[in-house]
Amino acid sequence: MADHQSGAGGGVHTVFESTLDSVDTAENLALEIAGKSGFQEEDLHKIGMAVREAMVNAVVHGNRYNLKKKVHYSVNCVDERLSITIVDEGEGFEAAELPDPLSEENLLRQSGRGLLLIKAFVDEFAMRKAPPMGTEVRMVFHRTEAT
Repeated sequence: MADHQSGAGGGVHTVFESTLDSVDTAENLALEIAGKSGFQEEDLHKIGMAVREAMVNAVVHGNRYNLKKKVHYSVNCVDERLSITIVDEGEGFEAAELPDPLSEENLLRQSGRGLLLIKAFVDEFAMRKAPPMGTEVRMVFHRTEAT
């Protein structure tokens, strides 16, 4: 399981096992912090979906369920910005290497749309190879005012 460490500004830094149970825990942790920080229901749905997709990518594609590899996870909320960083310990890859999920030959594939979904839900997105290995995904959500 994860060992949570609280940081300044309503943040948490933790390390998860490479299991699908960690996906649920990471999503719930992000939603708890976002909810306490005033994010609205629609925003919470987007945050939950993006975190779930990014964590599944880290566990399944990055670490390949290898229990010796961990997923490093942090959530920070400062002002109206919720920042979530997920880093796996896999081989890493460049986004340009991925096939286009919207091209005709990929439309019926079972996987390959996770990053497309994440980008649809976030306000800011960055992905890079993490030194010395792995992939780092950084997602930022801006809190919207209640209407």
